[in-house]
Parts: sequence; C-alpha cells; structure tokens
Amino acid sequence: MSFQIQKIEAQQHIDEFHRLPERLYKDSKWYRSPFRFEVENVFSRKKNERFRKGGECERFLVLKNGNAVGRFAVFADPEKDERYDPKLGGVGFIEMENIPGIAESMISFARKWHRERGYAGFRGPINFGENDTFWGIQISGFEDHNVYGMLYHQEYYEELIEETDPEKFDDVYMYQLDLEQALPERLLRITERLKSKDHVEVRPIDKKNLQRDGEMIRQIYNRAFSDQVVGEREEEFIGITQQTIRQMIKKLKPVLMPETSPIAFVNGEPASFLVSVPDLHEISAKTGGTLKWWQLYHLLGFKKRAQKFRPLAFGTDPRFRGRGLEALVFIEGFRWTKKHYPNLKVLEGGFVSEKNWIMRRSLEALGCEIAKTYRVYKWMCQ
Repeated sequence: MSFQIQKIEAQQHIDEFHRLPERLYKDSKWYRSPFRFEVENVFSRKKNERFRKGGECERFLVLKNGNAVGRFAVFADPEKDERYDPKLGGVGFIEMENIPGIAESMISFARKWHRERGYAGFRGPINFGENDTFWGIQISGFEDHNVYGMLYHQEYYEELIEETDPEKFDDVYMYQLDLEQALPERLLRITERLKSKDHVEVRPIDKKNLQRDGEMIRQIYNRAFSDQVVGEREEEFIGITQQTIRQMIKKLKPVLMPETSPIAFVNGEPASFLVSVPDLHEISAKTGGTLKWWQLYHLLGFKKRAQKFRPLAFGTDPRFRGRGLEALVFIEGFRWTKKHYPNLKVLEGGFVSEKNWIMRRSLEALGCEIAKTYRVYKWMCQ
C-alpha cells in the first residue's frame, strides 16, 4: 500500500500532528491526551537542551490519499546515542491507523534517515529528551487511564510494529499501589528504627526553597544513576543539568504536593528522595490537551481533587545505600500523602526497566504491582 511521508514544517502540519491521536482515540474511555505544550517543548530548539547538545530531531506525517493516517519523529542525540555499541538513534511519538504496512513505511523511512547520518540502528518508541516520559509502546494495562507523562496506545499498535521484524530492546514497567492497602510490617519497623536515630532526618520538600532543594535532589539523582547496581542501566544516563532542574521546578511548582515528596538526610547530607506530582492528565482530559489562560481555573483546588499521583523521580546517594533510606522516604511519603491528600487513591509510577531487578524487587517489597508494560524495540539499518 502506498504511503507518502510529509515532513512537518508548517503550522497546519503541527496541528494535524496533534489532531491525529485525538481522532484515533475519540471513542476510547481510557485515553487521556498529554498537554500539547509539553509535547511541543520536545521539538522546540529554545526549550529542549538536547538541540544545544548537538541533537537533531525531525517529525513527519504519514499520508494516504492526501489524508494523515500516521505520525512519527526521528532523533539523533550523539551524547546519548554513542553510549551504545554500535550507536543507536531513535524514533518516537508513533501514532497510526490500523492499516497494513503503515508501520513498515515509518520504519523504512527511519532506517534510511539514520543510515544517512552514519547510524548502525535505532530504538523506539523513545523520547527526544527525558527518559521517563513519552516512552515505549503500551502492550498491557489497557483498561486504565494513562498517567501523567505517559501515552496510551491502541492494542493493534504492537501487532503492526511487530510486522516490521524488530528486536526487543527493553520492557519498562509502570507500578501501582493502592493507598488503602496496609504497608508491610517489616518496612514499617525499618522506618521507625531509622527515624529514632539522631543522625537521620526526613522532611517534605520545601516549596519556599525549591531552588535549594532542587539542587540537592539533582546531586543525589546524578550520583545514584551514574553508579547503579545494575550496570546496564548506566548506558544512557548523562545526568540532569542545573538548567533542566530549574525548568522542572518552574513547570511543577504550581502543582507540587510537598508531603508526597520527602527528602532524607544523613548527618545533614542529602541522601535519598522521592518527588511526586498529581496526575495532570485528569486536567488535560477536560481541556483536550490544552491549557489556555481561560482554562487555568481547572488548577484551582486540583491537588485536593486528584485521585492518582505519579512519582517522577527517586534515588539514593550510593554512599548511603543499604541503610533502608528508600523505605524511609517511601513510607513517610505514603503516610503524609494519606494525611494531607486523602483524595489521592492510587500511586502509579516506577517506570522501571525489566533489567533493573533491584528496583523492581524494592517496589514489590513495598506492595507495588505492575499495572502497565511499555515496550521499546530496536531496528538495525542494514
């Protein structure tokens, strides 16, 4: 079947890029659109620092008889890609009608695009930027809303992509925890023991000093993920910059719930943390993915209405591993959340690779269960 690939350059192409998933999922009770401005930030040379790091990103529509039936983007990000041997580029933001051969048309184009840039292959769907948002094709957990930062996909996507004969690159799990369930007694004992020690302190993130706390979190995160117990997880980690953390603080400050985001200290040194936000897709579902000035009233009181929240980042400085600090920040965050935000019923997060057995084991010990699976594939250019 003949398809045409149209590079997105004009505003009308950008509009069609966003209209396509709205049309594909108009009858789905589970789909929630991401905010359009957050998707656009990925493709903005001003907003996305990956461009300043030498990255290249282009996006396209797939046309059939002049109508958009698919979309995708291709990425080259040398700082990340060269960490693989051979180096691997990326493809992402895939959406498509259920038409035989449409995925093959995208992958064939992406293969040619990467080959022309000297790449041996590419993986996807991934994001051109943050590694914990807009990542993977959903292959399980369809009877639930996609949480903030994640996409929802039609079940036929997996079949169409499998027709392109890819290799499996990774499965990533989203875990859920029902806040009504009891916490494991063993972890409660660990938490109480740590809280009784004079040299250990745990407190919520301080909204009045977000720049200070944000820098503490950045340092813990960079140390934690540059020295991981599971070595394979270090491949693509390049660290969070001060600019990135400032952008995140600016974006999340209006919806940050301090009591869901604890920081632990050992002898006054920042040692472990957990940062969470309410599921903002509960707002985007009402606004159609936009957030214009006249829609800002949806934010009023939202933190007291939200029913689901997502941990965006968590980590422990390698110097303080093995002391139970992960349990401390999780358990205290759990308790504070139930006290201050009784409206919140479900935690959904984790975004953990199947290879990261130590993190999976930790989450499961806390009572979390896998709710959704997102798959990333790999294609070679030859």
